[in-house]
Amino acid sequence: MVNLVSRLCGKLDPLSIDDYRENGGFKSLEKALFKMKPIDVIDEIKKSNLKGRGGAAFPTGLKWQFVFMEESDEKYVICNADEGEPGTFKDKVLLDGCPLQIIEGMLIAGYAVGAKKGFIYIRGEYPKSRELLIEAVDRLKKEGYLGKNILGSDFSFDIEIRSGAGAYVCGEETALIESIEGNPGRSRFKPPYPPNKGLWGKPTLVNNVETLANIPVILEIGAENYKKYGTESSSGTKLISVSGSVVNKGVYEVEFGITLREIIYDICGGLVKDRNLKFVQLGGSSGACIPADMLDLRLDFDELRNHGIGLGSGAILVVDENTCVVDFIKVTSQFFQHESCGKCTPCREGNYHLVRTLKRITEGKGSERDLELLKNISDVMEQCSLCGLGQAAPTALITTMKYFKEEYEEHLKGYCRAGKCTFKGGVLDD
Repeated sequence: MVNLVSRLCGKLDPLSIDDYRENGGFKSLEKALFKMKPIDVIDEIKKSNLKGRGGAAFPTGLKWQFVFMEESDEKYVICNADEGEPGTFKDKVLLDGCPLQIIEGMLIAGYAVGAKKGFIYIRGEYPKSRELLIEAVDRLKKEGYLGKNILGSDFSFDIEIRSGAGAYVCGEETALIESIEGNPGRSRFKPPYPPNKGLWGKPTLVNNVETLANIPVILEIGAENYKKYGTESSSGTKLISVSGSVVNKGVYEVEFGITLREIIYDICGGLVKDRNLKFVQLGGSSGACIPADMLDLRLDFDELRNHGIGLGSGAILVVDENTCVVDFIKVTSQFFQHESCGKCTPCREGNYHLVRTLKRITEGKGSERDLELLKNISDVMEQCSLCGLGQAAPTALITTMKYFKEEYEEHLKGYCRAGKCTFKGGVLDD
């Protein structure tokens, strides 16, 4: 484990500006405002090879450049704190532990891209974090870190806190933008993308909490030193949320390049009661389910992508042998059916029919045709859904049908090896 981005969490009063300054806080902002031009800041972020920590892993510096290049009298920076992916709770550690670091990252982003206004969109289920942010913004305004002519410079920037109402889809950036505008949280057709036409039609930078928390660190130690952490394709560190059947659940900061096996057995102490691991779901409910024989995969954007797997938000759900794969996927699909905004047909109808089909199988009424149906519906959803929610919703299903096909086939014969479904448990008797 390392303490780079989260090094101040738990070590200072999260609302104390004095504590934050004594630990190097706002030095990076001062460096940006008084020693660097906006394009220099963007170049430094590009050199660091920082990629978005919210799930898409898009190069952060490049996204900043897109907004910077837009000519507009008004631009916005949005911090996406709508941490709604099941099993993901790593942003909350930063929001509660060091909100000033996130705001400093927003200030630097605003200076770099030419924005004067920012929004923090925080999920409604984080009321304590929301209150901390509101108080932090108030204190920073009084101390001259927000408002007009920050620290005596020509740069002015203000932040407003907005809260979601529990919709999973608002973690998607265009649905989030719709919500801030006061509309129902539903994804937009793309293009245009937010850097070109985002909040109220203006160029908008949307970055995740963890991404923004990395910014002061990069300017403080420099891009070259930052790249000493991690791998060639994945610089820096990653906050991961580990849950499920492990002994030590929690949030950990690790360097890119660490393997899943090292995380589960060295950091998290292995599985509860020494049970056998069945699979790991990486990236939340929309993530791939990886079998035990792939635990030596490294946390590395390119290495995972080569296996058709995304790191997502950094959630790691460890599942043991007592779990029924088909039942697990049914519950996952029910979640997505509930959370679909209903705007596009592939997601709205696809999730509905996935749940119907999976219920048939777990009730012992499935057939070979149902397995084909699951595959065909998943393909349509993956290819044709409007936003990432619909596109990624069948990922767990697709990967379990690939790696655990025999369990689906057993259910067609009336057996559930985990004993969770309506048939008797036990080994299939030929």
